[in-house]
Amino acid sequence: MKKYLNLFDFSQKVNYRTEILSGLTVALALVPEAIAFAFIAGLSPLTGLYAAFVMGLVTSILGGRPGMISGATGAVAVVIVTLAQQYGVEYVFATVILAGILQMLAGVLRLGKLMRLVPHPVIFGFVNGLAVIIFMSQMSQFKTVDGEWLSGSTLYIFLGLVLLTMVVIWGLPKLTKVIPASLAAILLVFGIVFFLGLETRTIGDIASIQGTFPPFHIPDLPFTLETLQIIFPFAAIMAGVGLIESLLTLNIVDEITETRGKGNKEAVAQGTANILSGFFSGMGGCAMIGQSLINTSNGARARLSGIVASLMLLVFIMFGSSLIERVPMAALTGLMIMVALGTFEWASLKTFRRMPKSDVLVMVLVTLVTVFLHNLALAVLVGVIISALVFAWDNAKRIRARKSIDDEGVKHYEIYGPLFFGSTTMFAEKFDVLNDPEDVVIDFAESRLVDMSAIEAVNKITERYRKVGKKVHLKHLSRDCRRLLANADDIIEVNVLEDPTYKVVVDN
Repeated sequence: MKKYLNLFDFSQKVNYRTEILSGLTVALALVPEAIAFAFIAGLSPLTGLYAAFVMGLVTSILGGRPGMISGATGAVAVVIVTLAQQYGVEYVFATVILAGILQMLAGVLRLGKLMRLVPHPVIFGFVNGLAVIIFMSQMSQFKTVDGEWLSGSTLYIFLGLVLLTMVVIWGLPKLTKVIPASLAAILLVFGIVFFLGLETRTIGDIASIQGTFPPFHIPDLPFTLETLQIIFPFAAIMAGVGLIESLLTLNIVDEITETRGKGNKEAVAQGTANILSGFFSGMGGCAMIGQSLINTSNGARARLSGIVASLMLLVFIMFGSSLIERVPMAALTGLMIMVALGTFEWASLKTFRRMPKSDVLVMVLVTLVTVFLHNLALAVLVGVIISALVFAWDNAKRIRARKSIDDEGVKHYEIYGPLFFGSTTMFAEKFDVLNDPEDVVIDFAESRLVDMSAIEAVNKITERYRKVGKKVHLKHLSRDCRRLLANADDIIEVNVLEDPTYKVVVDN
């Protein structure tokens, strides 16, 4: 029995009231998001709701980050919209299943550790971009179905309810934390609208959420190589986008809760959830930063809140649709605006003058790509590439050589800084082959040969000395470097006794 209690993180440290109330709040916030993302993908509302239920439940139980919420997301919806339009919903279900398999493989192969390569400016840009997207997506609630901005009493009522929601969420925690502020705000606005009979948009005005338990369904499509060729590119992109957003959200929740999640375990859980989502008529998804922040800001830290959120969402669908459809959109709009304001890394703006210009550029660029292209994977990839290039350039300039001639007329080159593909040109420029004496010592005690380009650079410089009949002594090279030196013959002497223990990354 204790084994299962540990699985669900049910222990004496869990605040059950906080977890349950927070889960209820998250469930309410999931409804309009799931419906909206299903519409973006060109699918029925229930497809998004079913995905939110399955993704949330499975990842809450099996995931590597207690307190994090998963569901149908806009990032996934953008990927599959073309597939849904061209081939239909059955191909979407098959794609979701295949994406889940790829995500599970990523977790099994422990690729989650690659998130260590994502620099902090990229995370700042990613978070800020998502905050802007969340905020901008709420602006549609201030428009009519025809796309016209609300006006008159309709606008004043809606705006007043939104502001009231935001004030309650901001101010209530200063007075009491007995009930989550976001849930209290929703209930207060619901009560005002209900008892005063105010005319304002509700969840039911967007779409009906009434349904049954998610039906098990094997995708009805031909299982052929041609089908695989159609769905695989979409599945690969969906798997990548889902993992990037989930693992970045995991890192953000880690910072908030001052604990550490398990990226590879989360990847396996995301994959399992997507596989089941595809079989149970869902559009798939990944971690949701907005709902995760709602959950953690309410004080939830265990798996129970995510499980409650998923189960309550199912209850809404099967039994409570008539009540939930009457919840005012103004309350949920105010909640999501507060989430956007809380998501944005305001501290990043203060670091503009203190951060290197390259880091500021990366942060701003990732934010812009996230906001305007809505392609989170591309935004992170661009940020990582630029950061890597800047790092390579900065380190390439650090290569230098201290030159001296000893009493016996031997010239010494003491190399400082890493020798890799970016610094090989500057390394070659340090040597005066024609004017050097007959014996030359190149000392790598303060340097490291990082890659094959570095080995080739050493090969080339020794070849230049060989052609003019001069002898080169290489000191402090590792054994694997010596083995890779093509010109290590009588002209080159490698001091094996002083070798360091590091290895070149190309060593087999």
